[in-house]
Amino acid sequence: MHKVEDAPVTVPQTVFGFDFGIKRIGVAMGNTMIGQASPLAVIKSIDNQSRFAEIKTLIDKWGPTRLIVGLPLHPDGAEHEMTARCRRFANQLHGRFDIPVELVDERYSSAVLSQKRGEVIDDRAAAVILQQYFDQHPY
Repeated sequence: MHKVEDAPVTVPQTVFGFDFGIKRIGVAMGNTMIGQASPLAVIKSIDNQSRFAEIKTLIDKWGPTRLIVGLPLHPDGAEHEMTARCRRFANQLHGRFDIPVELVDERYSSAVLSQKRGEVIDDRAAAVILQQYFDQHPY
């Protein structure tokens, strides 16, 4: 009689996605078990101290184990000013919270959202970015 090894149990992990902008930062949340992203919050503070205080509140509440930041690029893949800002934001997230951060190409993420004039969609854009990450990294 031989014993069947128990399969390792995978604990679902919470993951945050960020759509970084100068005026607003969209935040989305998902977990590795379901692999689906949902809009969570829009951070409207413009100074870094307030922005990171709001992010810390969300991190403390939900306990993400990974942070995903959308990386904007030109259609040909070339970098531009916002690309550098997003890389800096990703580095600041990692430095402040000591949570792994990954960048995801967000070139076509906004194209899937229909936007009405004046509508704030940053959290939904963050969800599209995070969903793209889940689709590329099935757990």
